[in-house]
Amino acid sequence: MRAVNRTTGRILAGKVLLAETLWSRMRGLLGRDALPQAEGLLIRPCCGVHTFFMKFPIDVVFLDGGNRVIAAAVNLKPYRMTRIVRASRSVLELAAGTVDASGTRTGNEVIIG
Repeated sequence: MRAVNRTTGRILAGKVLLAETLWSRMRGLLGRDALPQAEGLLIRPCCGVHTFFMKFPIDVVFLDGGNRVIAAAVNLKPYRMTRIVRASRSVLELAAGTVDASGTRTGNEVIIG
């Protein structure tokens, strides 16, 4: 799968891994040394994440049921938490800097497939 910001036409991640099981959602990106610029992790269902025990910062994009961006956390450093976004149905974790570089903003539609 890949993730594309339909609004801007920019690719957010050329390779998106999916975390839908309890175990895969709990594990997330733990144990990795980095998240390459072209990769992402889609966690669903999800309305908030943490970066405890992670070794690198990430960008976090909160998506509603229609894959519209409803919030974002940019450059979330290790050992931090996002706020809980109750309307979020999924979260797309991306390499730090991706949100700004792609011009992704609240209201943009993300195509994942």
